[in-house]
Amino acid sequence: MPVARVVVDVMLKPEILDPQGQAVQRALPRLGFDGIAIAEVRQGKRFELEVDGPVDDAALTRIQELADTFLANTVIEDFTVRVES
Repeated sequence: MPVARVVVDVMLKPEILDPQGQAVQRALPRLGFDGIAIAEVRQGKRFELEVDGPVDDAALTRIQELADTFLANTVIEDFTVRVES
């Protein structure tokens, strides 16, 4: 049976401060990456779900519910769900 991979990316909402991203951004010049004009660094989470069989609309709806209730804190985070080929 084929296995499909569904990816859920979770990121802080743009209006939420991201101290970890800011720490990475401040560290880049000290680590020798000073020739790159990086305006902002945001840190997030990536979840990869392997689903047995095809991912139909019902499965995507359930995964959206899973992300909304368990994987993301929707008060401060946004998420996207996509099927990887």
